[in-house]
Amino acid sequence: MSTAAIIGTGLIGQGWAIVFARKGWQVRLFDVNAAALGEARTLIVQQLRELEAHGLLTDVDAVADRVTVCDTLSDALKGASYIQENSPENVDIKRALFTQLDTLSAPDAVIGSSTSSIPASLFTEHLDGRARCLVAHPVNPPYLIPVVELSGAPWTSPESIARARAIMEAVGQKPVTVNHEIEGFVLNRLQGALLQEAFRLVQAGVATAEDIDTTIKDGLGLRWSFMGPFETIDLNAPGGIADYCARYGGMYAGIGSTQNESVVWEGELIDNLSAQRRALLTEQDLPARRFWRDEKLMQLMRHKLERRDEWQSPSKKS
Repeated sequence: MSTAAIIGTGLIGQGWAIVFARKGWQVRLFDVNAAALGEARTLIVQQLRELEAHGLLTDVDAVADRVTVCDTLSDALKGASYIQENSPENVDIKRALFTQLDTLSAPDAVIGSSTSSIPASLFTEHLDGRARCLVAHPVNPPYLIPVVELSGAPWTSPESIARARAIMEAVGQKPVTVNHEIEGFVLNRLQGALLQEAFRLVQAGVATAEDIDTTIKDGLGLRWSFMGPFETIDLNAPGGIADYCARYGGMYAGIGSTQNESVVWEGELIDNLSAQRRALLTEQDLPARRFWRDEKLMQLMRHKLERRDEWQSPSKKS
């Protein structure tokens, strides 16, 4: 039976524990924060119960029994074939932690980092086992949103990328390989482009925050829940993607020429956006709305699982 070590037990670490444990892996948890480590397993069980309530999991007790809290880092790493690090977004912290992970773990274990912004080259170059280290960037919460970006440093071996991809597929995630290091990887670059334009539109007074959100959730987002941008435009013109580009390339070139400058996320613009959002949702109601978000994600996940064949791409069906 495979064993995963989850190092750092905040929200992302808890999510990773669920990802592995529900697929039959033994999971060992460790965190230098004793308080976070002490409550991690209880919080994981709570999330497992929510999955069970939505028909996404059975035999919660058996899944929970596969999750073990460890008193030391070396205990957590013992026998682990995969390690997922979830420390704060700080190069020095990750560099020091990866030194320990490389020293204490089995030499053939793959070591992934949940960092959402720091390239693996900045915290693995000094390691003897640097060839097995990479970024494995999830989306929060990883047990409900399965995409995980795999981004190696220049010295990460192709074998380590392949093993990480196979592991992620085996535990039900949807791995995406980032072929060379780039700031923001893929997901945050795409998200950032959309956010930049959303901020620009608010700053220019073109639309309110609520109407921009409506444009996504009741417009583009409906298609994006089962198709990516390239498949979307491939289906939006009679002759496919080449036809679409011939028809609308000039329009998008014109739009693109107005999107060269980044918006600064501070000052009056943020005060305005914050006021708009707090008028729609008070700060006190944010936690409840996050639970609502996760419940909706569970409902969508159940729908996709029940109709798995219908949601697959043509290449997966053939």
